[in-house]
Amino acid sequence: MSLKIDGGLFKYDFIDHHAVLGVPVDANAGEVRKRYLKIARRLHPDSAAVINDPNKDIATELLSKLVNPAYEKLSVERNRAEYILILSQIGKRLAQESVEVVLTTDVGKQLAIAPNLDLLYKQELAKISETQFVDLQQVSQFIAQISELNLVYLMRRAGRLVTASQSIQTPTTTTITPLPARPKEESVVDQYQRRAQTLIDNEQFAQAKVELQEALKLEPKNSRCHSLMAIVYLRQSQLKMAKIHFDNALKLNPNDELALEWKPKVDKVLGNQSVTNQVKKSADNGDTQPDKSGSGGLFGGLFGGKKK
Repeated sequence: MSLKIDGGLFKYDFIDHHAVLGVPVDANAGEVRKRYLKIARRLHPDSAAVINDPNKDIATELLSKLVNPAYEKLSVERNRAEYILILSQIGKRLAQESVEVVLTTDVGKQLAIAPNLDLLYKQELAKISETQFVDLQQVSQFIAQISELNLVYLMRRAGRLVTASQSIQTPTTTTITPLPARPKEESVVDQYQRRAQTLIDNEQFAQAKVELQEALKLEPKNSRCHSLMAIVYLRQSQLKMAKIHFDNALKLNPNDELALEWKPKVDKVLGNQSVTNQVKKSADNGDTQPDKSGSGGLFGGLFGGKKK
């Protein structure tokens, strides 16, 4: 049996985990777990429902390649939040751009023009999910149907209003507008960087540091992550740590703009501090008088002190 699914969101090379489990896109962790356990009991190799079924191998494949990965993605809070963010972005892009979406199911066409969007969406999804895993040979088709409902729901929630004249093209297809290449998804590391940048802008440096640490676990050689981490340390007046991360950024990408802009300034301040410390040490030993001109502090050193 082929597990290839080419309906709904799967058309855009996006794995619709909600459709696999047959839950709404706004399902919470409890709903996801309850649905997963029901499916797992049906598909497990030792289940009474499949133990003597000639489709036992299909059940095992569905469980291991579709159902378990979907549950792993939607059961962990951070993973689910990131996944739902990407889902909403896809819905917004498809709704805002001149995109043609051809609907192939009757329920998808009905949902495209239904006035009671939320009610019909959940009613029809519940109907399909009731029999989704009864005939294992038909599971892929049911997943595609649910994913098409998810696609229409996300687009309409993002503001795309579809009238009957726009959507009904032929008795067998429904069009919502021209479809270009699938929009590029924001990677998980990109999301960490974006959140970190927002936190830095709001001077929430501890939280920004956590986001960047998670990003660097996934991509330790990401120069942008190192540059942003350097900015976090710089804003906290930890120049030596800032220098380390700027150095790392430039090793990974000699054209990193943040590192190119800020590293020379950090180096200059660190150099001045080194000289000042040496002079102070000599003064303490009675060799000379300490420099009383003042460096202007951290940001004075970075941007130049007051001219006299």
